[in-house]
Amino acid sequence: MDHARSGGGPAAARLKRREVVPALLHNRGDLLVVSGLGSACYDAFAAGDHPRNFYLWGAMGSAAMIGLGLALAQPEQQVLVITGDGEMLMGMGSLATIGVQQPANLTVAVLDNAHYSETGMQQSHTSAGTSLRAVAAGCGIGGAIDIHTMQEVAALRDQIHRGAGPILACIHVSPEEDPRVLPSRDGVYLKLRFREQLGFK
Repeated sequence: MDHARSGGGPAAARLKRREVVPALLHNRGDLLVVSGLGSACYDAFAAGDHPRNFYLWGAMGSAAMIGLGLALAQPEQQVLVITGDGEMLMGMGSLATIGVQQPANLTVAVLDNAHYSETGMQQSHTSAGTSLRAVAAGCGIGGAIDIHTMQEVAALRDQIHRGAGPILACIHVSPEEDPRVLPSRDGVYLKLRFREQLGFK
């Protein structure tokens, strides 16, 4: 097996995250989006604020589990979690729970830059060969894939809207830091507007 292609090592192709996220959210329709703390929030907001975005400012490691709970509670709606490799490594046990639950309406897109961007750009485990795709596959997530091209990103977007989950897509992106585009930090406001989209007042 090609180490760089499977584990996201140094030789792997690297996409630009600020191109990937808008491509995933193009013509999003009613898609529900949970973005993990840090760069994933900035990327989702930079792609265009939306009341169906839930920006998770904190609680590192919990984005996938929040997405799972949302997918189980709203089985008729498609749920996309956008997070980073650092957060996914911290919440790796969530992949086992997703594998058990098998929600067809859940996709977890991991923007894997092989670094901990929020704490000083230290290299993460994926820079040394840890494959989040392989972990997800081992947890029973049949739709576990590595993504290295924008064509593969477009194909993933189509899978999301078809409800082909559960999917764990490890999208290999460049470690370069983009300007921070910050959504509201008002957690109550973000929660209430998201709940309203779900029909709760």
